[in-house]
Amino acid sequence: MSKDKLTDSKLRTAKPEAKEYSLGDGDGLYLRVKPNGARLWVFNYYRPSDKKRANISFGPYPDVTLAAARERRREARALLAQAIDPKRHKEEQIAFVQAEQEANANTFERMAAMWLELKRHDVSEAYADDSWRSLELYVLPFIGSMPVNQIRAPKVIEMLRPIEADGKHETVRRLCQRINEILDYSVNHGLLDANPCAAIRKVFKKPSKKHMPTLKPTELPMLMADIANGRLDHTTRCQIEWSLHTLVRPGESAGTRWAEIDFEGRVWNIPADRMKMDRPHRVPLTSQALSLLERMKPISGHRPYVFPGYRDPLGHINNQSANAALKRLGYGGRLVAHGLRSLGSTTLNEQGFNPDAIEAALSHSDENEIRRAYNRTDYFEQRVIMMNWWSNHIEQASQGNLSLAIGFQIRQAVNE
Repeated sequence: MSKDKLTDSKLRTAKPEAKEYSLGDGDGLYLRVKPNGARLWVFNYYRPSDKKRANISFGPYPDVTLAAARERRREARALLAQAIDPKRHKEEQIAFVQAEQEANANTFERMAAMWLELKRHDVSEAYADDSWRSLELYVLPFIGSMPVNQIRAPKVIEMLRPIEADGKHETVRRLCQRINEILDYSVNHGLLDANPCAAIRKVFKKPSKKHMPTLKPTELPMLMADIANGRLDHTTRCQIEWSLHTLVRPGESAGTRWAEIDFEGRVWNIPADRMKMDRPHRVPLTSQALSLLERMKPISGHRPYVFPGYRDPLGHINNQSANAALKRLGYGGRLVAHGLRSLGSTTLNEQGFNPDAIEAALSHSDENEIRRAYNRTDYFEQRVIMMNWWSNHIEQASQGNLSLAIGFQIRQAVNE
């Protein structure tokens, strides 16, 4: 062995001195001995890019043995033979490992949770909770632990096929939408170059549009008679009539807040976060609709919601209460609360009212994107006239049955 080469005995007996010194092993490998006793392996070389001297650390002795340091020198010289800077190569490897670790930490479930946290600012709490439940049930058990950069369309399609086979086409549609929103969110965070599942919905059957069970316009008097004579509690009956006079969705009706009512302007202002289409909605209030609110004031006027819940008076009536009541009245399979909107729409269309005003009253979005972009009116003035006609029509259908709205108006007139 050459006398210039290091040995284990030389390394063990190397003592610190007042000044730092180095022990060479040849071919650029040194052991630096510092005054504080620290001993570090250093490889000195010429950078391929500019031929200037540079150093790279191989770690401390004795953690890195003489044999290990020589092996690292051999690897570094092999890289230099290929004109690769070993220090830069090491930094790139560390960055790659860190990127891999970060990618593995960014699982689909983690990104889904971050997406939902942002989503909660734009949707109702019920919608957010439903979105997460669907992911927990159908998605997270299969791809929740996968890093988002490993997710591929065939895997996701395979996961959704059994749901499609079960006939749950609307569920598949919603899951495709939510998965895509999560992956788009990941793209925007720099975790993906592109969304790999952007077009997966095209391989599934489209859900068939199911029309809500409803009644013919000629059956309105019978409905009002059944509502008047049925065994319904006051709050539920008021909410059903309120839905009928305003033509809003059941959830929007059940969650009516006193703070949303402008009595002086005779308008119900529903904020965007409570609407299906995520945009605010104005409902002109007829005398009959206002009478229903007067009916509810003694019960809930001091509380947040017009139609309070039974178990939690500070909350609102359950969204399904109206459906359950209609079923008890014998309308199971024939009419649901949402069908009250269809009943109103059919009647108003038959009477020749402006179809656009009717669609605006129902807070429907125009499917024609170009037309929707230019048609920004909500036809409010037309809807004031139309809704007054509709409430009067309901009142005429209720003659002899006395709806809550009519009954209150009669008593007000008598008292005056």
